Amino acid sequence: MGKVRPVYIKRTARQLVELYPDRFSDVFEENTKAVAELTNITSKRIRNRIAGYVTRLVRRKKELERRALLEAQRAEEERAKEQESQVEENSQENRE
Repeated sequence: MGKVRPVYIKRTARQLVELYPDRFSDVFEENTKAVAELTNITSKRIRNRIAGYVTRLVRRKKELERRALLEAQRAEEERAKEQESQVEENSQENRE
């Protein structure tokens, strides 16, 4: 099982990603600096936990986008194969 994060960590991270999506990446160190600039959190531990969750959110979003793109490509390839098979069937029927 994974670590459980408190609600205030998740809420703050989601709000930051929603308000400043272009400020965050999938690199923890960059996110730590961005969280320090965008918030007034004085605790290093809390800041790092928020940055860690932001990193997780960004990576998850990128992975979902990548999967959606792959699924769309697969669907397009399947449609193309179906059209090719239909064209072949029609040309064979016309020959007979």
